Amino acid sequence: MADPSSYRPKPGQIPDAPGVYKFRDEHRRVIYVGKAKSLRQRLANYFQDLANLHPRTRSMVTTAASVEWTVVTTEVEALQLEYSWIKEFDPRFNVKYRDDKSYPYLAVTMNEQFPRVQVMRGAKKKGVRYFGPYGHAWAIRDTVDLLLRAFPVRTCSAGVFKNAARTGRPCLLGYIGKCAAPCVERITPEDHRQLAEDFCDFMAGRTGTYIRRLERRMTDAAEEMEYERAARLRDDIEALKKAMEKSAVVLADATDADLIALAEDELEAAVQIFHVRGGRVRGQRGWVTDKVEAVTSGDLVEHALQQLYGEERGDAVPKEVLVPALPDPIEPVQEWLTERRGANVSLRIPQRGDKKALMETVARNAQQSLVLHKTKRASDLTTRSRALEEIAAALELDSAPLRIECYDISHLQGDDVVASMVVFEDGLARKSEYRRFQIKGFEGQDDVRSMHEVITRRFKRYLAEKEKSGEWVDEETGEIADTGPTEEDGRPKRFAYPPQLVVVDGGQPQVAAAKRALDELGIDDIAVCGLAKRLEEVWVPDEDDPVILPRTSEGLYLLQRVRDEAHRFAITYQRVKRAKRFRAGPLDEVPGLGDARKQTLIKHFGSVKKLRSATIDQICEVPGVGRKTAEAVVAAFARAAPAAPAVNTATGEIMEEEEPVTAGTSEERRGQET
Repeated sequence: MADPSSYRPKPGQIPDAPGVYKFRDEHRRVIYVGKAKSLRQRLANYFQDLANLHPRTRSMVTTAASVEWTVVTTEVEALQLEYSWIKEFDPRFNVKYRDDKSYPYLAVTMNEQFPRVQVMRGAKKKGVRYFGPYGHAWAIRDTVDLLLRAFPVRTCSAGVFKNAARTGRPCLLGYIGKCAAPCVERITPEDHRQLAEDFCDFMAGRTGTYIRRLERRMTDAAEEMEYERAARLRDDIEALKKAMEKSAVVLADATDADLIALAEDELEAAVQIFHVRGGRVRGQRGWVTDKVEAVTSGDLVEHALQQLYGEERGDAVPKEVLVPALPDPIEPVQEWLTERRGANVSLRIPQRGDKKALMETVARNAQQSLVLHKTKRASDLTTRSRALEEIAAALELDSAPLRIECYDISHLQGDDVVASMVVFEDGLARKSEYRRFQIKGFEGQDDVRSMHEVITRRFKRYLAEKEKSGEWVDEETGEIADTGPTEEDGRPKRFAYPPQLVVVDGGQPQVAAAKRALDELGIDDIAVCGLAKRLEEVWVPDEDDPVILPRTSEGLYLLQRVRDEAHRFAITYQRVKRAKRFRAGPLDEVPGLGDARKQTLIKHFGSVKKLRSATIDQICEVPGVGRKTAEAVVAAFARAAPAAPAVNTATGEIMEEEEPVTAGTSEERRGQET
């Protein structure tokens, strides 16, 4: 526990100006980001008597080891910079709302020649119109199914569309009248785009005009005695009205607004948002957060607004945002919202009428969401805490291992030997911290030696980062050296955070190798254990007998999950490397020849076989390929043994086929390789 007075800035050093500040821990990791109208006044509040601080604030300042700040011109700039830093550093003591699920949207891809209606999740894309979010994907599909009768817009994937265009036959929706079939040119691109525009207008709430237009066309068809067309129009109108019933009018005058409600207790807060467009509820979403800092309802609203509109522009920010409490001060937040919309945004608390009644409905949803979340999480938190406590007791640790790293070795009969490192913090996987290694110190199969190499390399990196971050103790003076941060922006590099427990996949030999590696590096404050697969025994260093945890133990279950995740991550990487090796061809041996130029060469000559027979001068004619590279390509083919001819086993004939493309492609990476 750090003493805040040890890193308190000197009097007069902090400027009396707007700005954003960061607290960092002893590993230079950013643990809290805040903004202030006056940095001097705000930071002074953190360095008062600890007894006067809120418990969560006290925990933050005693965890921190330094504070730094950046001065800005206005409070709006401070708001924007605070949001950017929270997204970048993910500080553990900041309020961070996380969706309890990835909400689906109804999307219309107006950026394509033939716009497509589909369900989309994740980040929004440029040129795509979004409606929602919806609670369930099936709700979107039900709505689309009703609307396709009146707006037969394309819904098929690119592959289905191309196949229909190639064969000249539309899909089933084209035959039953729920697609205009632009794939077989039943409709022009311009008319199909207008159809998509009408679909978007209807979803945006402009429904009355379109339904009245259909009713007039139905009446005209009936007067002209075209009863079949009138019946189709009647059915279209009924489908549209049925779709409208799914989102009843809640606010008059076609109001566009977002309503945000809170439900909170001392530890957690839930946020519910209703998206009202054209007076109808078009979407709903919710977040839950731990209150890891001392915050008011206004602060929670401000964080919710940052989360909700931080990546949005234009009409995605509505004219009106209704909230249960106003941020203090309100002016910078309102100015920030106006800037993102490009027009005035009203941020206020509803006082009476329909909006106040709807806000009460949103608040009830928030309260139910918080109760449901606490019901689910109570068991989860209790279980994880018990698992960590059981591990600490079984291994005789001083405290629960909040950060656990697990290592596994994977290979195929001694080839493509790799290792994985997975990280669990507070009993949960932290996939952004996963790492993978190639065994470089020797050839062949030796799991014990491989484990020693991986542990050595990982903790050498930790010691190097520790030295660079100013935590290194000078052996001659016994003082801590201060060499500054590891990166230009002050963030520590990879491997900068030590675990409390290292778990290896294996028994006594692997555990001994890991312990020996740590001893050689002079690290004696990290516990080591191994989990053997055969009997699920927990091995510890320098012990002849394993630690036996009950089969029903939550601690054993957590160790098994950590071990299995390390095994999965290692074998996935090993298979990728093996597949890449099997795909490798002569071009992979040419230094400096990347995937793009490999494909350019093959495309230029048509096949690898023709490229093999090409001369240096012919290869030089390919754009971007110089003579030195051309000579290297010819030399690589000369070194490669010619492939055996393909034989038709039925007739015995040698098949003269073009060689397949063997140029390797970039593997899909997950984690970071070392």
